Amino acid sequence: MEPNPARDAATAIVARLRAAGHQAYFVGGCVRDLVLGRVPKDFDVATSATPGQVLNLFDKTFAVGAHFGVVLVCTGEIMTEVATFRSDGAYSDGRRPDAVRFSTSLEEDVKRRDFTINGMMMDPANDSVLDLVGGMQDLDARLIRAIGDPGERFTEDKLRMLRAVRFAARFGFDLEPATAKAIERLAPAVNQVSYERVRDELTRMLTEGHARRAFEMLDAIGLLAQVLPEVVRMKGVAQPPQYHPEGDVWVHTLMLLDGLPAGTPVALAWGALLHDVGKPATFRVAPDRIRFDGHVEAGVRIAEEICRRLRFPNYETEQILSLIDNHMRFGDVRKMKESTLKRFFRLEHFDQHLALHRLDCLASHGSLELYDFARQRFETLPEEEVRPHLLVSGKDLIEAGYQPGPQFSQMLAAAEDAQLEGAIHSRDQALALIQERWPQP
Repeated sequence: MEPNPARDAATAIVARLRAAGHQAYFVGGCVRDLVLGRVPKDFDVATSATPGQVLNLFDKTFAVGAHFGVVLVCTGEIMTEVATFRSDGAYSDGRRPDAVRFSTSLEEDVKRRDFTINGMMMDPANDSVLDLVGGMQDLDARLIRAIGDPGERFTEDKLRMLRAVRFAARFGFDLEPATAKAIERLAPAVNQVSYERVRDELTRMLTEGHARRAFEMLDAIGLLAQVLPEVVRMKGVAQPPQYHPEGDVWVHTLMLLDGLPAGTPVALAWGALLHDVGKPATFRVAPDRIRFDGHVEAGVRIAEEICRRLRFPNYETEQILSLIDNHMRFGDVRKMKESTLKRFFRLEHFDQHLALHRLDCLASHGSLELYDFARQRFETLPEEEVRPHLLVSGKDLIEAGYQPGPQFSQMLAAAEDAQLEGAIHSRDQALALIQERWPQP
């Protein structure tokens, strides 16, 4: 068995809690993953010990959610979440219980959790599973089922509706019928969830390697129309068959999502989802073919509204918008001047632009000719040719007798273009070029 420091740390915590006379078990997603033969990312512990007792038992702790019974226990650099058995009061904000009651009953604790596959406990001393909610049966049946009454579980925390879809997509499971019906009925209530939590859940769907199935399920169950109505508008928007034999904008987008591997960068995943979000607003049938004039500009505006609404960090918003804004430029990549091509390669995270173009091609006409050309040039051009040390500066222009003004940026850009084209190689040549184009009186 591979060494697993996180499991070892959690096992030691359970042993210490039990030595002090408390009940303690692994709980939640780590149990589910172990039963499925997967390696858990982290291990959580549930115990009958109160937060105060947990704090007193371990040397290094953080009472991050002691009010809700949650304490982080540090073992070296490993943080293990230790939660006291509890039952929850009302969820008036649709997110967290107004109050909790600590309990010594593991039965009470598991019954307030979200899904049966996440409601199992494990004794790390012998790896036996305590399943009071039918989680093992649902793992075998490949079902996501809410614990108890699904309407109550989703009313308590509306984000659970999105989590149900994410788990179903991740594991290739189906939604249990009553659970699915409750989501369909309560889908509009997802808008009570904070934008940040919705964003993070959608991001997980996009980056866990099963994005297409997740978004197909979101659409089918009525959640996509609530959280991303702009994406739903892609459905039924026809595209020119000579460039997009795969079908409409929605089908094309799903095919891009199908190509996103687990671990895809966040901005690239959202760029793939939103790269054509401007097409529905710009659709028109011209005499020669279907056209989407200005869809890039429209897409940038719409995507910016989405990013602001979902409260993306500025750096991620900028990269998502850059991917959308530049995704059509690859069509001209063979015709670009050297200076234009090198400036193109200067885009932040250009590897993501390449990846998006590749996905776009594979989800439409299938030709990677322009992708291969751009990738080969990008990978073989020396960095000093793409971002050379500039031959002249504003100071050089002043010393040459020019008065500072708006024309300085044009002069310097002209010199840099010539340098990138390989037409000039020295400061004197750069100044001569400028003096020829902008002669002094």
